[in-house]
Amino acid sequence: MSCGSSSRHRQQLMQEMIYDAVRPPPPPPPPTSTTTIRSVLKQSNEPIKTKRPVKNSINNGKPDKLADLLNLEEAESDAETTKKVQALEGLKRLVKELQMEKEENKRAAASRVRLLTKDDPESRVTLAMLGTIPPLVAMLDFEDSNSQIAALYALLNLGIGNDQNKAAIVKAGAVHKMLKLIECPNEPSQAVSDAIVANFLGLSALDSNKPIIGSSGAIPFLVKTLKILDKQSGCQARHDALRALYNLSISPSNIPFIMESDLIPFLVNALGDMDVSERILSILSNVVSTPEGRKGISIAPEAFPILVDVLNWTDSPGCQEKASYILMVMAHKAYRDRQAMIEAGIVSSLLELTLLGSMLAQKRASRILEVLRVDKGKQVSGNLGGNTSAAVSAPIYGSSANQYGKDCLVEEGMMSEEKKAVKLLVQQSLQNNMKRIVNRANLPQDFVPSEHLKSLTASSTSKSLPF
Repeated sequence: MSCGSSSRHRQQLMQEMIYDAVRPPPPPPPPTSTTTIRSVLKQSNEPIKTKRPVKNSINNGKPDKLADLLNLEEAESDAETTKKVQALEGLKRLVKELQMEKEENKRAAASRVRLLTKDDPESRVTLAMLGTIPPLVAMLDFEDSNSQIAALYALLNLGIGNDQNKAAIVKAGAVHKMLKLIECPNEPSQAVSDAIVANFLGLSALDSNKPIIGSSGAIPFLVKTLKILDKQSGCQARHDALRALYNLSISPSNIPFIMESDLIPFLVNALGDMDVSERILSILSNVVSTPEGRKGISIAPEAFPILVDVLNWTDSPGCQEKASYILMVMAHKAYRDRQAMIEAGIVSSLLELTLLGSMLAQKRASRILEVLRVDKGKQVSGNLGGNTSAAVSAPIYGSSANQYGKDCLVEEGMMSEEKKAVKLLVQQSLQNNMKRIVNRANLPQDFVPSEHLKSLTASSTSKSLPF
């Protein structure tokens, strides 16, 4: 019999027993006319004999196995309870070992906690309730690096998927002790440093921990670690440091600490490494939400040319979307940044993005183009206003025909100035595109465009500009 049919069988038997237990007894038959008072009294004085329930035979007359099934279920329940009690007693002994004075016992207990909590959420909850966190945090004061590593990874596993444990670890002073390990005269080993970075990553996932960790001095350590491990694509600590900085950048209160650490120029220059570029753009997307963050990106060397170049990464739509978001926010906030974007050749990249990018990238590119169009309209209006005043102040002597001719000359002068500005923008855009094509084709750096291309650039008109 399969497990499913056995379970249904057991449920059916239990329902029949419950029904038999709650079913009321049949009423006594009514007395016949020949019943005497003595016989009724005799019947009432006799003790009532309880009838045992008759076991129903099922399965075509086979003997009923209800008693065996009930005994088996009870035995399984007792065994499971006994197992849980034994496991709980084992965890209690483990916590007592953590509270012993001998460092060896504590280190062995911490290693045991690390193994038990690696994949078992229930053990994380139980061990935290039994008081495992404070002695593990206290172990960070030991000078032995093996004890430090055992305690750090035990704390890391206790916090996986458990916000209460994350908060309890920070409340117990773990962040302060980790930074104390970093700042000690004897620099910690690479293994200890990697374990601290992993803990900052796990603890920073909780929103209430973000301001505490950010203001504690952890950000400079993470930035230093990131710079030391730069270009090591396979290093887990490098990715952990980036992810921890991303978590911390979500809190606006941490942006000033990020700006003080000189992180932004480093991140901008690191764009191009496809292992970390999307994560870097995610950090910049959080930083750009504050005025000081926008200022930091704006003054970073070559920030706008690099971000504009990301718009052309057709094989990485996530990077295109994040770069377009950063540029969109900055274009909405500052005229100076918009001019820097135009000089970096953003117009042609945006046009290409509106045609070939993802839906989100197309939408953001269109918004940036709209802002740039508004700027161009204001500039033209300003030029028209200035020239109109000059025309009004012109002498009024002479015939009407001469006056009309002068007005036409003024208008032609205004249009020529506008055409010159448009022509300059088009030339800059085409030249920047040519540079990018040369770089992608791995051509020599001294490659010079042909005279035919230069003539095409010089003869371009305002029709190619999206204003």
